[in-house]
Amino acid sequence: MATSPSAFKESAALPPGYRGLRGEILLEFKQSARGLTARDLVERLGSSLNTVRHYLKEMVTAAVISRVREQRGVGAPVHVYQLSAAGENLFPRRYDVLLTDILGQLAGKNGRAAVVEAMEERYANLGLRLKSELENAPSQTRLETVARILGEEGYMAAWEETRGEIRLTEHNCAIKAVAERFPEICEAEEKFLRDVLGAGVERRSHILSGCTACEYSIHFPDAGPDGDPGIVGNS
Repeated sequence: MATSPSAFKESAALPPGYRGLRGEILLEFKQSARGLTARDLVERLGSSLNTVRHYLKEMVTAAVISRVREQRGVGAPVHVYQLSAAGENLFPRRYDVLLTDILGQLAGKNGRAAVVEAMEERYANLGLRLKSELENAPSQTRLETVARILGEEGYMAAWEETRGEIRLTEHNCAIKAVAERFPEICEAEEKFLRDVLGAGVERRSHILSGCTACEYSIHFPDAGPDGDPGIVGNS
């Protein structure tokens, strides 16, 4: 028996900011085989054009959807909207459960060390790519790049310099379920940060310890006469 649209909407478990009409718009994009215009959404949802356009503008600003101009039939081109990668990520996923199960099976067959080795290898491969990209780069560029990469991985990372102290903060653990079962992975991350940043890295707070974020204190070596000019300003 097919699932009714209302039942699907109730089971979608979208974040609190995307309930009501916002959530309905998001679900229309998810279920559509192609991009939608504002008028498409008006026809499907029965809301006013101004209201739909208001929400679309908000969602474009939030980078949840993207917008392009497209020629459809005769007349002037129209704005067509579709989900962005960030919008796709708002929908529930079970990747953490799947990954934890797979790593659990790997540990059962080959021991916990095999899991840690696999994660260390992943960090090592990422580190090799970034090292070539950041070779001879100043400290600020290194921090900005690492924070961006971690952000793309779902860690909500940011860095700042306050009173001469540099801190890198991850506001979310993208693999929390895995890290809870294999906390050794966190040591692999710390080593990755040391290698890529070329700096001393000390963890000051830890999500697995009940903190709201993982926070690292970063200590770059003193620059020589021809060395890194150091950090200027904040992220």
